[in-house]
Amino acid sequence: MPNDAFSLLLSQHMRRIRASASGVATEIGLSRESVNNWRNGSSLPSPKSRDRLHACARYLRLTETETNQFFAAAGLEPEFPLQGDGAGDGETPFAAFIEQLFMQLAQSTPYPITLLLSQAHWGQPPFRHELLARARAQYGAGATLHIQPPYSVSANSGEYFAAIGRQCGFDNVASDYEFEAAMEQRLGAGERVFCLVSRFEQGTPALREALAGILRSLSEMYSGRLHLLLCGGEALADLKYRSGDLSLLNIARVAHWPDADADDLRILAGQRWPAHGLAPGAVAALANLCGGHPALFEEGMQWLSERGATLPDALPDLRVHLANSARLWQTFLPLTATPASRERLRELLHAPDLGRARPYLQDDELRRLFWGNLVHVRGQGDEARLHWRCDTIRDAGLAVLA
Repeated sequence: MPNDAFSLLLSQHMRRIRASASGVATEIGLSRESVNNWRNGSSLPSPKSRDRLHACARYLRLTETETNQFFAAAGLEPEFPLQGDGAGDGETPFAAFIEQLFMQLAQSTPYPITLLLSQAHWGQPPFRHELLARARAQYGAGATLHIQPPYSVSANSGEYFAAIGRQCGFDNVASDYEFEAAMEQRLGAGERVFCLVSRFEQGTPALREALAGILRSLSEMYSGRLHLLLCGGEALADLKYRSGDLSLLNIARVAHWPDADADDLRILAGQRWPAHGLAPGAVAALANLCGGHPALFEEGMQWLSERGATLPDALPDLRVHLANSARLWQTFLPLTATPASRERLRELLHAPDLGRARPYLQDDELRRLFWGNLVHVRGQGDEARLHWRCDTIRDAGLAVLA
C-alpha cells in the first residue's frame, strides 16, 4: 500500500534524527494529529500540501534522492527530477562544469570560497554525489567534509553545532567553540580540507551567522587550507546581495548551476529511461520544447515512455500536456493574486525579452520567475538578457490568466 510505504519512510527518517511528531508538526506548520496520521498510514499528504512535505524533508535532512523517494511514496511527482543517485557507471552529466568548478576553487586566492546557486527543481547542490566524488579525487576522502545545517528553527546553538560536528566526524562537539576548535586542530596540522555545505541558508539567522563567522575566521587564519563550496538557491542569493551582513559571503565567488545541454540530457535520459532510447534529434526537440527546464524534461520523457510515443510526431500533444504541468501552475499562481499582479504577468508573458540580466534581480516578480526556473539568462556580459525558457512555459502562464 502507498500509505504503508510513506508511513514507513516517514517513521524511519524521524527515528534517524530522533524527531518527534510534535517537533515535525511545529517545523512544517501542521497539527501533531496530521503528522501522526501520516505516520500511522491513516492519510497521505495531498498535492496542496506539497510545500509542507518539502519542509518536512528538509527538517528530516533528506538528500535529494531520499526526498524524491519520500515524494513518490506519497504519490507525488519528484521534487528534484533528473537528480542522480551516484550509483550508476558510465558518463557523468555536467562533467565539464564540475571539473571547471573545482579547478577555479583550487585557484582562488586568498579565500577559496564559492557560492553555488541553483534554480528550482535542481538540488542544493544538484548531483551532490558527483560533486563529493570529484572532491574526494582532488582532496582525498579523509579531507572531504559534507555539512548540511539543521533545518529546525527551534534548535539551540549546542544542538546546531553538535549536528554539524557529527557530520564532520567530530565526537563530543556541543558548542560553536568546540566545533571551531575541532576544525582548527585539523587545519593547524597543515591539512588542506574541502567542505561542501548543502542548503547553507537553513536554520535561524543567528546560527547561520555564527557558522559563517567561524568559517570566515578559519579561512583567514589558515589561508588556502579551507576550501568551501556553499550551496543554495534564492535564500542564499538574498543573504549575499540583500543582507550584506555575512562577510563570508561577501568574499565568495558566485557560480550558477548551468542549464543542461544536449549531451547532459542524452546521458540523463539514457540513465533514467534506458528502454526508451531517443535519437539525438529527438532529445534536442524535447529540450527545445522544455527550454531546459529539468521538471518539464522529466515529465516529457515519462509521458513519451508511458505511451511509447515518438518525436517529432508527438510534439503537439506533448506541448499541451506540459503546459498543464502542476509545477508550472504552482509557480505562476502566486503571481496572480491581485489585478495589478495579473496585469504585470500578462505584460511579461507577451514581452520579447524580460530585460537585462543582473547579479541580483531587484524586481520581485522577475526574481520569483527566475528562481522558479521559468526564465533564464541568454548571452554573456553586457549582452546577457532574461528570457522565458520556452513557449510551453508561456502557454502555461497564459492559461493561468485565462
